[in-house]
Amino acid sequence: MSQSAFETLLYRKSDGVAHISLNRPRVLNAYNIRMRDDFSQVLSAVRDDPEVRAVLITGQGRAFCAGADLTEFGTAPSLARARQVRWERDVWGQLCGLPQPVVAAVHGYCIGSGLEIALLSDLRIAAESTVFAMPELRLGMIPAAGGTQTLLRNAGPSCALDLLFTGRRFGAAEALEMRLLTRVAPDQQLQPAAWEIARTLASRSPAGLSAARTALQEGAEMPLARALRLEARVAAMSMFPQSRRKGS
Repeated sequence: MSQSAFETLLYRKSDGVAHISLNRPRVLNAYNIRMRDDFSQVLSAVRDDPEVRAVLITGQGRAFCAGADLTEFGTAPSLARARQVRWERDVWGQLCGLPQPVVAAVHGYCIGSGLEIALLSDLRIAAESTVFAMPELRLGMIPAAGGTQTLLRNAGPSCALDLLFTGRRFGAAEALEMRLLTRVAPDQQLQPAAWEIARTLASRSPAGLSAARTALQEGAEMPLARALRLEARVAAMSMFPQSRRKGS
């Protein structure tokens, strides 16, 4: 096992799994500029590390992530400028672009940016007592880390608009019902369950996992006949990777 420490994250590798844990527990892992920079650095390292075959994202302390750190907004000339600075690095594009499958294990509070991080992951497991919300409209803004799109693609337009317009809080059972989560676990079983999922993914063929993700994500936007042709093409490429590298 290897381990590295950042100012706002903990990072270690174990059994082919890169474990990234948000580490600002005194402020419920609120997302700030320093965390953005640490996250970007870690994701770059994960992307280029051949030893990493799966990624697990968790949070330290009583929460996964309680959203943006609003104390930073007070040091900027406007809320819009504060948000612009925070999103100047495309961390969310990096997360979506990882070749390895990503598991998010959330607990406590999973609010705003925290829920967006989870929704950008491939699989999401939550503790039963987790509290969720997307409160950005209360500040006169909309989510800026993919929330409008990931909510839509998982929960559908009606539920997405409800959560965005009201900013209401909801629990893990409702999140699972709305398809925002993959699984729910008893609070004390969250970490063991998440690690079991991550280690299982790390044991799978990277080519097979990549092919399945490509077929599902790209095929969802296609007519069925075209999607079936995509599936056949991707399946062949995953079974004969040498042919893919040669461009045949």
